[in-house]
Amino acid sequence: MNLTEARYNESNLVKDMLATAGMGEGFDCSQMTETAAAVKTAGKLFMTGEGSSRIFPAKHAIKVALQRGYGLQLQTEAGKQAQEYRLDDWAVFGLSNSGRTAEVIQLFSQLKDAGHSHLYSLSAFEDTKLESLATRGYVLSCGKEGAVAATKSVIEQGLFYQALLEHVAGQPTLAGKTADLAAKMTTAMTSTIDPVITDKIANARLICFSGRNDGVAEELALKTNEITRKPSDYFEGTYGVHGVEEVLDAADVVIWIDPYEDQEEKFEEVLVKGVGLTIVAIASRDTIFPTIRIPDAGDLSGYVEMAAGWNILVEVGTSLGINLDKPERARKVGNEFIG
Repeated sequence: MNLTEARYNESNLVKDMLATAGMGEGFDCSQMTETAAAVKTAGKLFMTGEGSSRIFPAKHAIKVALQRGYGLQLQTEAGKQAQEYRLDDWAVFGLSNSGRTAEVIQLFSQLKDAGHSHLYSLSAFEDTKLESLATRGYVLSCGKEGAVAATKSVIEQGLFYQALLEHVAGQPTLAGKTADLAAKMTTAMTSTIDPVITDKIANARLICFSGRNDGVAEELALKTNEITRKPSDYFEGTYGVHGVEEVLDAADVVIWIDPYEDQEEKFEEVLVKGVGLTIVAIASRDTIFPTIRIPDAGDLSGYVEMAAGWNILVEVGTSLGINLDKPERARKVGNEFIG
Protein backbone atom coordinates (compact mmCIF):
# COMPACT_ATOMS: atom_id res chain seq x y z
CA MET A 1 0.00 0.00 0.00
CA ASN A 2 1.09 3.58 -0.60
CA LEU A 3 -0.26 7.11 -0.85
CA THR A 4 0.49 7.65 -4.54
CA GLU A 5 -2.64 5.93 -5.89
CA ALA A 6 -6.19 7.16 -5.33
CA ARG A 7 -7.41 3.80 -4.01
CA TYR A 8 -4.94 4.20 -1.13
CA ASN A 9 -4.57 7.94 -0.54
CA GLU A 10 -8.30 8.46 -0.12
CA SER A 11 -8.41 5.98 2.79
CA ASN A 12 -8.16 7.20 6.37
CA LEU A 13 -7.25 3.66 7.41
CA VAL A 14 -4.18 3.68 5.15
CA LYS A 15 -3.20 7.12 6.43
CA ASP A 16 -3.51 5.89 10.02
CA MET A 17 -1.37 2.86 9.28
CA LEU A 18 1.38 4.77 7.48
CA ALA A 19 1.44 7.39 10.27
CA THR A 20 2.38 4.65 12.71
CA ALA A 21 6.07 4.67 11.81
CA GLY A 22 6.52 8.38 12.48
CA MET A 23 4.60 8.14 15.73
CA GLY A 24 6.75 5.21 16.83
CA GLU A 25 10.01 6.94 16.00
CA GLY A 26 9.06 9.93 18.17
CA PHE A 27 7.59 7.87 21.00
CA ASP A 28 8.48 9.10 24.52
CA CYS A 29 9.96 6.03 26.21
CA SER A 30 10.43 7.72 29.59
CA GLN A 31 6.95 9.13 30.32
CA MET A 32 5.97 6.15 32.45
CA THR A 33 8.96 5.96 34.81
CA GLU A 34 6.99 7.04 37.90
CA THR A 35 4.38 4.36 37.32
CA ALA A 36 7.10 1.81 36.58
CA ALA A 37 8.46 2.36 40.09
CA ALA A 38 5.02 1.66 41.57
CA VAL A 39 4.62 -1.49 39.45
CA LYS A 40 8.04 -2.70 40.54
CA THR A 41 7.04 -2.29 44.17
CA ALA A 42 3.84 -4.26 43.59
CA GLY A 43 5.72 -6.98 41.68
CA LYS A 44 2.54 -7.84 39.75
CA LEU A 45 0.93 -6.16 36.77
CA PHE A 46 -2.56 -6.95 35.48
CA MET A 47 -3.29 -5.57 32.00
CA THR A 48 -6.90 -5.20 30.91
CA GLY A 49 -8.91 -3.76 28.03
CA GLU A 50 -11.18 -4.95 25.26
CA GLY A 51 -10.38 -6.08 21.72
CA SER A 52 -7.49 -4.24 20.08
CA SER A 53 -6.71 -2.35 23.29
CA ARG A 54 -5.68 -5.61 24.95
CA ILE A 55 -4.88 -8.37 22.45
CA PHE A 56 -1.58 -7.11 21.03
CA PRO A 57 -0.38 -4.61 23.66
CA ALA A 58 -0.71 -6.96 26.64
CA LYS A 59 0.15 -10.29 25.02
CA HIS A 60 3.16 -8.92 23.16
CA ALA A 61 4.44 -7.34 26.37
CA ILE A 62 4.11 -10.64 28.22
CA LYS A 63 5.97 -12.51 25.47
CA VAL A 64 8.87 -10.05 25.41
CA ALA A 65 9.10 -10.00 29.22
CA LEU A 66 9.24 -13.80 29.34
CA GLN A 67 11.82 -13.96 26.56
CA ARG A 68 14.01 -11.47 28.39
CA GLY A 69 13.49 -13.10 31.78
CA TYR A 70 12.21 -10.04 33.61
CA GLY A 71 10.74 -12.11 36.44
CA LEU A 72 7.73 -9.82 36.89
CA GLN A 73 4.36 -11.51 37.42
CA LEU A 74 2.18 -10.51 34.47
CA GLN A 75 -1.39 -11.36 33.54
CA THR A 76 -4.04 -10.14 31.14
CA GLU A 77 -7.78 -10.62 30.91
CA ALA A 78 -10.73 -8.74 29.48
CA GLY A 79 -12.47 -6.30 31.79
CA LYS A 80 -15.65 -8.26 32.46
CA GLN A 81 -13.95 -11.49 33.50
CA ALA A 82 -11.41 -9.53 35.51
CA GLN A 83 -14.25 -8.33 37.74
CA GLU A 84 -14.38 -11.87 39.14
CA TYR A 85 -10.72 -11.83 40.25
CA ARG A 86 -8.96 -10.85 43.49
CA LEU A 87 -6.69 -8.04 42.33
CA ASP A 88 -6.09 -6.38 45.70
CA ASP A 89 -2.29 -6.54 45.53
CA TRP A 90 -1.89 -6.13 41.77
CA ALA A 91 -1.03 -2.96 39.90
CA VAL A 92 -3.83 -2.75 37.30
CA PHE A 93 -3.47 -1.03 33.94
CA GLY A 94 -6.55 -0.36 31.80
CA LEU A 95 -6.34 0.55 28.10
CA SER A 96 -9.25 2.14 26.23
CA ASN A 97 -8.88 4.48 23.25
CA SER A 98 -12.12 6.24 24.05
CA GLY A 99 -11.73 6.09 27.81
CA ARG A 100 -15.40 5.06 27.81
CA THR A 101 -15.22 1.27 27.43
CA ALA A 102 -17.94 -0.11 29.72
CA GLU A 103 -16.22 -3.30 30.92
CA VAL A 104 -13.00 -1.51 31.88
CA ILE A 105 -14.83 1.32 33.63
CA GLN A 106 -16.92 -1.18 35.58
CA LEU A 107 -13.74 -2.97 36.71
CA PHE A 108 -12.00 0.26 37.72
CA SER A 109 -15.11 1.49 39.56
CA GLN A 110 -15.25 -1.79 41.48
CA LEU A 111 -11.58 -1.63 42.40
CA LYS A 112 -11.63 2.04 43.36
CA ASP A 113 -14.70 1.53 45.56
CA ALA A 114 -12.74 -1.23 47.32
CA GLY A 115 -9.89 1.20 48.05
CA HIS A 116 -7.45 0.00 45.37
CA SER A 117 -4.65 2.56 44.99
CA HIS A 118 -2.66 1.25 42.01
CA LEU A 119 -4.93 1.87 39.01
CA TYR A 120 -3.45 3.22 35.77
CA SER A 121 -4.99 4.13 32.43
CA LEU A 122 -4.02 4.89 28.85
CA SER A 123 -6.51 6.54 26.46
CA ALA A 124 -6.46 8.60 23.28
CA PHE A 125 -8.17 11.58 24.94
CA GLU A 126 -7.70 13.69 28.05
CA ASP A 127 -10.13 13.86 30.97
CA THR A 128 -11.97 10.61 30.22
CA LYS A 129 -14.19 8.67 32.58
CA LEU A 130 -11.52 5.96 32.81
CA GLU A 131 -8.81 8.48 33.71
CA SER A 132 -11.01 9.90 36.46
CA LEU A 133 -10.97 6.48 38.14
CA ALA A 134 -7.22 5.94 37.78
CA THR A 135 -4.44 6.75 40.20
CA ARG A 136 -2.51 8.03 37.18
CA GLY A 137 -3.72 8.43 33.60
CA TYR A 138 -1.74 8.70 30.38
CA VAL A 139 -2.76 9.95 26.94
CA LEU A 140 -1.66 8.51 23.60
CA SER A 141 0.35 10.84 21.35
CA CYS A 142 -0.85 9.33 18.06
CA GLY A 143 -4.02 11.40 17.93
CA LYS A 144 -7.51 10.44 16.86
CA GLU A 145 -7.78 7.71 14.25
CA GLY A 146 -9.68 8.47 11.07
CA ALA A 147 -10.91 4.92 10.54
CA VAL A 148 -13.03 2.64 12.71
CA ALA A 149 -10.39 -0.13 12.84
CA ALA A 150 -7.71 0.66 15.45
CA THR A 151 -4.17 0.59 14.02
CA LYS A 152 -1.67 3.26 15.06
CA SER A 153 -3.12 3.29 18.58
CA VAL A 154 -2.48 -0.46 18.89
CA ILE A 155 1.20 0.04 18.11
CA GLU A 156 1.59 2.95 20.52
CA GLN A 157 -0.15 0.97 23.26
CA GLY A 158 2.29 -1.87 22.61
CA LEU A 159 5.27 0.49 22.79
CA PHE A 160 3.93 1.99 26.02
CA TYR A 161 3.66 -1.38 27.77
CA GLN A 162 7.05 -2.45 26.48
CA ALA A 163 8.75 0.73 27.69
CA LEU A 164 6.93 0.41 31.04
CA LEU A 165 8.19 -3.13 31.59
CA GLU A 166 11.71 -2.21 30.52
CA HIS A 167 11.77 0.49 33.21
CA VAL A 168 10.38 -1.93 35.79
CA ALA A 169 13.18 -4.36 34.91
CA GLY A 170 15.81 -1.61 34.89
CA GLN A 171 16.61 -2.31 31.22
CA PRO A 172 15.33 0.71 29.23
CA THR A 173 16.54 -0.08 25.69
CA LEU A 174 13.54 0.75 23.51
CA ALA A 175 14.43 4.44 23.01
CA GLY A 176 17.53 3.47 21.04
CA LYS A 177 15.58 1.16 18.74
CA THR A 178 12.49 3.14 17.71
CA ALA A 179 13.99 4.78 14.60
CA ASP A 180 15.16 1.44 13.19
CA LEU A 181 11.86 -0.19 14.12
CA ALA A 182 9.91 2.60 12.38
CA ALA A 183 11.90 2.11 9.17
CA LYS A 184 11.29 -1.64 9.21
CA MET A 185 7.57 -1.16 9.80
CA THR A 186 7.40 1.22 6.85
CA THR A 187 9.15 -1.34 4.66
CA ALA A 188 6.65 -4.03 5.73
CA MET A 189 3.65 -1.76 5.11
CA THR A 190 4.73 -0.55 1.68
CA SER A 191 6.25 -3.70 0.17
CA THR A 192 4.50 -5.01 -2.92
CA ILE A 193 2.32 -8.05 -2.31
CA ASP A 194 2.24 -10.64 -5.10
CA PRO A 195 -1.18 -10.20 -6.80
CA VAL A 196 -1.54 -13.99 -6.89
CA ILE A 197 -1.38 -14.04 -3.07
CA THR A 198 -3.81 -11.13 -2.80
CA ASP A 199 -6.31 -12.82 -5.11
CA LYS A 200 -6.07 -16.13 -3.26
CA ILE A 201 -6.79 -14.46 0.09
CA ALA A 202 -9.51 -12.21 -1.36
CA ASN A 203 -11.34 -15.24 -2.77
CA ALA A 204 -10.97 -17.36 0.37
CA ARG A 205 -14.00 -18.65 2.24
CA LEU A 206 -12.23 -18.26 5.59
CA ILE A 207 -9.03 -16.31 6.34
CA CYS A 208 -7.21 -17.83 9.31
CA PHE A 209 -4.13 -16.55 11.12
CA SER A 210 -1.73 -18.89 12.87
CA GLY A 211 1.07 -17.88 15.21
CA ARG A 212 2.36 -17.41 18.71
CA ASN A 213 0.16 -16.21 21.54
CA ASP A 214 1.79 -12.77 21.37
CA GLY A 215 -1.24 -10.91 20.05
CA VAL A 216 -0.07 -10.47 16.45
CA ALA A 217 -2.00 -13.23 14.66
CA GLU A 218 -5.00 -12.82 16.97
CA GLU A 219 -5.17 -9.06 16.37
CA LEU A 220 -4.86 -9.55 12.60
CA ALA A 221 -7.74 -12.03 12.70
CA LEU A 222 -9.87 -9.30 14.29
CA LYS A 223 -8.70 -6.76 11.70
CA THR A 224 -9.62 -9.23 8.94
CA ASN A 225 -13.26 -9.07 10.03
CA GLU A 226 -13.23 -5.27 10.18
CA ILE A 227 -11.24 -4.56 7.00
CA THR A 228 -12.06 -7.34 4.52
CA ARG A 229 -15.55 -8.31 5.81
CA LYS A 230 -14.40 -11.94 5.58
CA PRO A 231 -14.82 -14.43 8.44
CA SER A 232 -11.56 -15.18 10.21
CA ASP A 233 -10.11 -17.33 12.97
CA TYR A 234 -6.94 -17.48 15.04
CA PHE A 235 -4.95 -20.69 15.55
CA GLU A 236 -2.65 -20.33 18.55
CA GLY A 237 0.77 -21.99 18.29
CA THR A 238 0.40 -25.28 16.40
CA TYR A 239 -3.35 -25.56 17.03
CA GLY A 240 -3.86 -25.55 13.27
CA VAL A 241 -2.83 -29.22 13.04
CA HIS A 242 -4.60 -30.42 16.20
CA GLY A 243 -8.10 -31.11 14.91
CA VAL A 244 -9.38 -27.92 13.32
CA GLU A 245 -8.46 -29.37 9.92
CA GLU A 246 -11.69 -31.39 10.19
CA VAL A 247 -13.78 -28.32 9.32
CA LEU A 248 -11.38 -26.48 6.99
CA ASP A 249 -11.59 -26.87 3.22
CA ALA A 250 -9.64 -26.06 0.06
CA ALA A 251 -11.25 -22.62 -0.23
CA ASP A 252 -9.62 -21.46 3.01
CA VAL A 253 -6.31 -19.65 3.53
CA VAL A 254 -4.04 -19.78 6.57
CA ILE A 255 -1.62 -16.87 7.06
CA TRP A 256 1.15 -18.12 9.32
CA ILE A 257 3.09 -15.49 11.27
CA ASP A 258 6.78 -16.42 11.78
CA PRO A 259 6.37 -20.18 11.26
CA TYR A 260 8.16 -22.65 13.50
CA GLU A 261 10.68 -24.04 11.04
CA ASP A 262 10.54 -27.56 12.45
CA GLN A 263 6.73 -27.60 12.04
CA GLU A 264 6.49 -26.41 8.43
CA GLU A 265 6.40 -29.92 6.93
CA LYS A 266 3.69 -30.99 9.38
CA PHE A 267 1.50 -28.01 8.44
CA GLU A 268 2.09 -28.77 4.76
CA GLU A 269 1.15 -32.42 5.28
CA VAL A 270 -2.02 -31.74 7.28
CA LEU A 271 -3.34 -28.51 5.78
CA VAL A 272 -1.90 -28.18 2.27
CA LYS A 273 -1.87 -31.83 1.21
CA GLY A 274 -4.58 -33.09 3.54
CA VAL A 275 -7.11 -30.25 3.27
CA GLY A 276 -5.98 -28.66 0.03
CA LEU A 277 -5.90 -25.13 1.39
CA THR A 278 -3.25 -22.46 0.89
CA ILE A 279 -0.72 -21.38 3.54
CA VAL A 280 0.95 -17.98 3.20
CA ALA A 281 3.79 -17.11 5.57
CA ILE A 282 4.92 -13.76 6.97
CA ALA A 283 8.56 -14.17 8.01
CA SER A 284 12.04 -12.68 7.92
CA ARG A 285 13.31 -15.83 6.16
CA ASP A 286 12.19 -18.04 3.32
CA THR A 287 9.79 -20.87 4.15
CA ILE A 288 8.40 -23.79 2.13
CA PHE A 289 5.22 -21.74 1.60
CA PRO A 290 4.61 -18.57 -0.42
CA THR A 291 6.29 -16.06 1.88
CA ILE A 292 5.95 -12.33 2.43
CA ARG A 293 9.45 -11.39 3.57
CA ILE A 294 9.88 -8.74 6.26
CA PRO A 295 12.95 -7.20 7.91
CA ASP A 296 14.16 -8.98 11.05
CA ALA A 297 13.61 -6.85 14.17
CA GLY A 298 14.60 -9.43 16.79
CA ASP A 299 12.22 -9.55 19.74
CA LEU A 300 10.50 -6.43 18.36
CA SER A 301 9.46 -8.28 15.21
CA GLY A 302 5.83 -8.38 16.37
CA TYR A 303 5.41 -4.74 15.35
CA VAL A 304 6.83 -5.44 11.88
CA GLU A 305 4.70 -8.57 11.49
CA MET A 306 1.63 -6.51 12.36
CA ALA A 307 2.55 -3.94 9.71
CA ALA A 308 2.95 -6.68 7.09
CA GLY A 309 -0.44 -8.12 8.04
CA TRP A 310 -2.04 -4.69 7.63
CA ASN A 311 -0.48 -4.44 4.18
CA ILE A 312 -2.07 -7.73 3.15
CA LEU A 313 -5.50 -6.77 4.51
CA VAL A 314 -5.49 -3.39 2.77
CA GLU A 315 -4.60 -5.05 -0.53
CA VAL A 316 -7.36 -7.61 -0.07
CA GLY A 317 -9.91 -5.00 0.98
CA THR A 318 -9.15 -2.66 -1.92
CA SER A 319 -9.20 -5.55 -4.41
CA LEU A 320 -12.69 -6.39 -3.17
CA GLY A 321 -13.83 -2.78 -3.57
CA ILE A 322 -14.53 -2.35 0.16
CA ASN A 323 -14.75 1.02 1.88
CA LEU A 324 -11.91 0.46 4.35
CA ASP A 325 -13.00 3.30 6.63
CA LYS A 326 -16.64 2.37 7.18
CA PRO A 327 -17.55 -1.12 8.38
CA GLU A 328 -21.27 -1.78 8.16
CA ARG A 329 -21.73 -2.83 11.78
CA ALA A 330 -18.47 -2.43 13.73
CA ARG A 331 -18.19 0.66 15.93
CA LYS A 332 -15.22 2.64 17.18
CA VAL A 333 -16.40 2.16 20.76
CA GLY A 334 -17.61 -1.43 20.95
CA ASN A 335 -19.45 -1.21 24.28
CA GLU A 336 -19.69 2.36 25.51
CA PHE A 337 -20.19 3.21 29.17
CA ILE A 338 -23.41 5.13 29.77
CA GLY A 339 -23.62 7.07 32.98
